[in-house]
Amino acid sequence: MGAEVQRGRYAIAAVFAVHGGVTGSFATRVPWIQDHAGLGAGQLGFALAFTAFGAACAMPLAGWITHHLGSRTALRLLLALWTLSLVLPSLATNLLTACLAMFVYGATAGMADVAMNAMGVEIEHRLGKSIMSGLHGMWSVGTLIGSGAGTLAAHLDVDARVHHGIASLVLTLLGVLVCRWVLDLRPAEEEEAPPRFTLPPRSALLIGAVGFCAVFAEGASMDWAAVYLKDRLAASAGLAAACATGFMLTMAIARLAGDAVVNRYGVVRGVRAGGVLAVAGGLLVVVAEQPAVAMAGFGLTGLGIAVVVPLCFAAAGHAGPNPSQAIAGVATITYTSGLIAPSLIGGVAHATNLTVSFGVVTALSCGLLLFAGVLRGAERVRTPEAAASRD
Repeated sequence: MGAEVQRGRYAIAAVFAVHGGVTGSFATRVPWIQDHAGLGAGQLGFALAFTAFGAACAMPLAGWITHHLGSRTALRLLLALWTLSLVLPSLATNLLTACLAMFVYGATAGMADVAMNAMGVEIEHRLGKSIMSGLHGMWSVGTLIGSGAGTLAAHLDVDARVHHGIASLVLTLLGVLVCRWVLDLRPAEEEEAPPRFTLPPRSALLIGAVGFCAVFAEGASMDWAAVYLKDRLAASAGLAAACATGFMLTMAIARLAGDAVVNRYGVVRGVRAGGVLAVAGGLLVVVAEQPAVAMAGFGLTGLGIAVVVPLCFAAAGHAGPNPSQAIAGVATITYTSGLIAPSLIGGVAHATNLTVSFGVVTALSCGLLLFAGVLRGAERVRTPEAAASRD
């Protein structure tokens, strides 16, 4: 059983990387998609909103599908649907088709997200130690690889339909291959199937609120860090771009190292320490008069928030008898946060300035300090012996 669980751990880590690869591949070609579909800035924002809408509608289905197909078959199916959906946005030719494409893209992303996080939580149960931060670190690594390939394709002026067609094929084949080694979990005969659609439990709402704070800071920093350095601090375009890239690298490194910190110091103390770093980073950004100071602030913010979302998923998986339902609830809240953060930052900046916008981010980061205790359930992982006795 130990070897099987370890093999499943490495396989699900590869699944996270494949999932991230789709996100990175898409993000770098959004300008091409916007031009090809003839969308203005407002129309593009409207179309992108359908990503979160599709995810919110479809995420509750993931638990029902997993119950009926088993974890391995369900994950293989949902991941393949997600990787194949990468081609849809680049085929859009107007606002309507862009909205439909983003709805499907978001729906498949959300279902695969719930299935793979539920699998990660189960493996964490069986190993008896935190692994979720490292899994999300692999997602960040996949995002960086996908965005690197996308940046090269954009630099070479490759048609996004060609780029995404090739990327979709490669990622689908990789996903199908690595899913051969994930755990094949099936419900007990007496276990009832979860409903297709249901509201998340109250515990998931509290956990999701913590995730909201972290993802808000992440989304704001990823989309506005470069703009902040360029417009607020008169940094060069290259230095501004380096800040955004550095932020993503910081997130990836911190997540890969995060499990060691959590296993040593615990979830609640780890999140509170992260909250201190995030608040300190936000304050540095707000008071910065030089680009280097702001870059240090964004780096601290990335370090502080990196492990929060993985731990939110882990806590959701321990919050009740139906992990998929709780994880779907937390994922819906975090997806929504990631969607509204960039637009809200822009709205506040338009009404005031970018300094005030990141003051809002800093204030929300305080929520990590105040509400870290709701993630205490993530510390109640089962020991391998307990898992073996149950199985």
